[in-house]
Amino acid sequence: MADLKNLKLIARAESSTNAFELAKKLKIELKDIVAIKIDGKLYDLNKKIEKDQIVEFVKNNSPEGLEVLRHSCAHVMAQAIVRLYKDAKLTIGPVVEDGFYYDIYREKPFELEDIKKIEQEMKQIIEEDQPFERVEVSKQKAKELYKDNKYKLEIIEELDENQPISIYYNRKTSKSPAKEKEFFDLCTGPHVPSTCYIKAFKILKVAGAYWRANAANDQLQRIYGTCFATKQELDQYLERLEKAALADHRKLGKELNLIMFSEMAPGMVFFLPDGYTIRQELENFIRQEQQKLGYKEVRTPIIINTKVWQISGHWDHYKDNMYFTKIDEQNYGIKPMNCPGHMLIFANSSKSYRDLPLKISEFGLVHRHELSGVLSGMTRVRAFTQDDAHIFCTDEQIEEVVIEVLDLIQKVLNVFGFEYRAELSTRPEKYMGELKLWQKAEEALKNALKKSKLDYSINEGDGAFYGPKIDFKVKDALGRVWQLSTCQLDFQMPIRFELKYEGKDGRLHHPVVIHRAIYGSFERFIAILIEHYAGKFPIWLCPTQVILLAVAEKHLPYCLELEEKIKKEKIRVETYKKEATINLKIREAQLRKIPYMIVIGDREVSGEKLTIRKRNGQQLKMSLEEFIAFVKNKIENKEND
Repeated sequence: MADLKNLKLIARAESSTNAFELAKKLKIELKDIVAIKIDGKLYDLNKKIEKDQIVEFVKNNSPEGLEVLRHSCAHVMAQAIVRLYKDAKLTIGPVVEDGFYYDIYREKPFELEDIKKIEQEMKQIIEEDQPFERVEVSKQKAKELYKDNKYKLEIIEELDENQPISIYYNRKTSKSPAKEKEFFDLCTGPHVPSTCYIKAFKILKVAGAYWRANAANDQLQRIYGTCFATKQELDQYLERLEKAALADHRKLGKELNLIMFSEMAPGMVFFLPDGYTIRQELENFIRQEQQKLGYKEVRTPIIINTKVWQISGHWDHYKDNMYFTKIDEQNYGIKPMNCPGHMLIFANSSKSYRDLPLKISEFGLVHRHELSGVLSGMTRVRAFTQDDAHIFCTDEQIEEVVIEVLDLIQKVLNVFGFEYRAELSTRPEKYMGELKLWQKAEEALKNALKKSKLDYSINEGDGAFYGPKIDFKVKDALGRVWQLSTCQLDFQMPIRFELKYEGKDGRLHHPVVIHRAIYGSFERFIAILIEHYAGKFPIWLCPTQVILLAVAEKHLPYCLELEEKIKKEKIRVETYKKEATINLKIREAQLRKIPYMIVIGDREVSGEKLTIRKRNGQQLKMSLEEFIAFVKNKIENKEND
């Protein structure tokens, strides 16, 4: 029996066969295999393998295997829904990060009891061991199959007339209800061989959605679910979700008085004083690091004439996500990005190669029109501030500039204790510019990654149309992965804006632009930090770093005296002034997650060392001078207790 852990799972087929026959020959147990890759492309296990094709077996717990498993689970959920609710109309059911969803049209909302019924019916379908079978039909046949489903018909109408359309059937077995029709769904696949391969699943929630994300279309119900290879992995994921719910930035943001939202400004964050303190600290940190590297900070208008957005390409590719206004009979766009404004700044004066690299940074407020159904706290908003920068350089400077950006990204992410990995996205199928320039740029990015000693993966064909890019995937304390920092190479915008610099040869050349963001946006980054730290920020970020607690009213004057001394050292300190017992004061300070509490009683007033209580309950004894030095050192080094 071949050991899957040690086997590379790649073999050459000696003659025409399929995965089951090949596995038997290689003595591979297929119970954990859900699909195969033939010459790098995913297929069902029963796909015919021709001689000399490269075959790879895909395990159920691999990223691609989980995708197949979850896609199949979405079909099982859809089948359960149409079994239970005859008025339900299926639309689309894609795989998303950590799970899947299916959009359903049904006039009556799905309730908690419905979800329980659907899960129970899914278990029944899995027990029925229904085989998945791919059938290719003509466009006309597909339309006949879906004559009563306008959503599927709309999708079918857009498909190529001459190409066969794939339908996946869940074939009935002896365990299936006798009266039930065979279930089928429009899908490209692949799928697991049978429903019994689905071992561990859970329906997570129901949300609203619009058909094709257009508010003018029918309103649908989006049912989210997830699926894992084992129950243990599912339980671990659900446990992470529970922890994430407790640390939800919307919940903690309200409890800690950091942020608020208003129906008067949907999708826009109001920073309260304590929340804005955190934001200012983050801004000051990145500003100081940028100044060390020679960045020049600028400010560009929020509203710019639409001619600029036409030049930049946003009018053609992004206008549906923009807000517009009219001034003096001229059309203006509210900026969704800072790039065009920085292009105008570069064009404002003549440049020589001696001026490059030119580094322009901006904490720029941008607005993007997001549908109300996708808004989510601070992570998906309509107004946000980017820590944006654009570096104008020569072709020869690309590598050194990118290395500097990568070093800055790592320095910043390390401060917050994030795990991260880099991903290089290469030339897409539809790209602009010369192939030689793309090859040169991709090679420069690879060299920069190697010289930075960064492990990275390659995301083939996922670069922007204007150039390749490096993205950083960051894992937080809850094990969730976020895409934050980015470094993008752009050949096209300098050409579109006719930006030029005088080279060493005396001729005019187009510069290359590096688009760069470290946090991405302050709103989203702060949301991630709130959840990453569960509200227990490192002391340098805490709105209140120290609080003084008087044991009795007579000790309050001494607290106020100490407050002034500590405040002079640029430490954020306050005195608890409300009447309460000392235990209640300590409890309230703990709920506010303040790092250090100084309890002042008779001994402290008489000159003894201070009793300092950390938010984790640990106690310290120090003089005021020792404590100030201790705290300042932690702030300066950005330590996290």
